[in-house]
Amino acid sequence: MSIKIGILMGGPSEEHEVSINTGQSVYEACNALGYSATQFRFENDYKIFLDELKKQDIIFNALHGGMGEDGKIQAWMDKNHIKYTGSGAFASALCMDKARAKDIARISGVNTPDWELLYRSNDMPNLQLPLVIKPNKQGSTVGLTIVYNEISIKSAVDEAFQYGAEILVEKYVKGRELTVSIIGNNILPIVEILPMHDYYDYECKYTPGMSEYNCPADLDYSTEKLIKDNTKYLFHKFGCQIYGRADFILDERGVPLFLEMNTLPGMTSTSLVPKSALVHGMSFDELVYKIIKLSL
Repeated sequence: MSIKIGILMGGPSEEHEVSINTGQSVYEACNALGYSATQFRFENDYKIFLDELKKQDIIFNALHGGMGEDGKIQAWMDKNHIKYTGSGAFASALCMDKARAKDIARISGVNTPDWELLYRSNDMPNLQLPLVIKPNKQGSTVGLTIVYNEISIKSAVDEAFQYGAEILVEKYVKGRELTVSIIGNNILPIVEILPMHDYYDYECKYTPGMSEYNCPADLDYSTEKLIKDNTKYLFHKFGCQIYGRADFILDERGVPLFLEMNTLPGMTSTSLVPKSALVHGMSFDELVYKIIKLSL
């Protein structure tokens, strides 16, 4: 009898469409692997699927953004004894809170750009320009602005507040954008992202041809080792499980700075984890198989 996989996808976040794409890709891989796969698409209320989800051997969590990545669905599935892929409730909530994750990274001796939190739209940052202004608990660069002059601060703060109650103001660091995927105990080859825009924004992430990728990234041995060691250390420090992806910026002095840990990275044709896995010698289907096997 084949293993029953339920794929939870959609949700109310700004990343609804990305989640649908991830879910569809995973669904096709599950069918190719011989699993009995069912899609569970929703807009707002996932709880309507409770009885059906309980009948599955495991739920592949293909959600992105707030709901699905913030630990609430994980806690609900734990309560209802439903197995699922990826990190648990605590690690998911922690990594969704970028400021908290940065705090732990800094205390642990991992470099990260200076930052502060704003709680009211009329608060002004204390950090020196240029700045990155973004919602503290949001994914896919939604609501993110790079600010080079004082005139633009207010509109950037207002934009970010549309997507959350706390705003992360981070010192903008010019450098190379790097991302590191981890599956089980394996750190996959580092990917360098070369976006068409100033930074790896929503359009560059999800539009084929809007970014180039170098994998493995051209790094000297000690830098590569430091980034991989930091990724593995933080992944375990945050309590993450199964798979994830850490983002770094390599500043102009060659110092890697931790930005964030993604507990539910994208799994579409343009996504970074599958790109890295392929260079590692792992096809998309094998990657999905590995995530399911480790989660079970």
